[in-house]
Amino acid sequence: MKMNQQLLQINRNFIICFIVSASLSAVVAQSLSEYDNQITTTITIGVGYGIYFGIFSFLFYLDNKNRYKQMKISLIRKELFSMISSFGIGEIIYLVIRWPSLYYFLEMGIESYIASLISEVISTACYMMTVTIFLRKTKTF
Repeated sequence: MKMNQQLLQINRNFIICFIVSASLSAVVAQSLSEYDNQITTTITIGVGYGIYFGIFSFLFYLDNKNRYKQMKISLIRKELFSMISSFGIGEIIYLVIRWPSLYYFLEMGIESYIASLISEVISTACYMMTVTIFLRKTKTF
């Protein structure tokens, strides 16, 4: 099977963003451990999203700025639409797994930072698989 450079770059960026986001989300979850589990879960995920997408956007820009300068605008639009669609589906799956799992782990009494890390690992793995599958199926990369 031929390895696609673009998919490898995107997955590399996912992993980098995951590490930073998961680490900082665990810190936030632990700092909010005295609050209600619903509030802790929601704020932790919100902070994780901000960090994740900020870093991912920056890394994606660095990886693709020269590539997009050489492409026709119609191809750029098509590729970006496919990527946004794939990421959107992945985000739905991520949230459907992340929020309930983090909340459940907190309700079980697991330490907040550990609950956040476990939940993040599970939901990010599902997210990465979903996005990769959809990007391959739509022949974006």
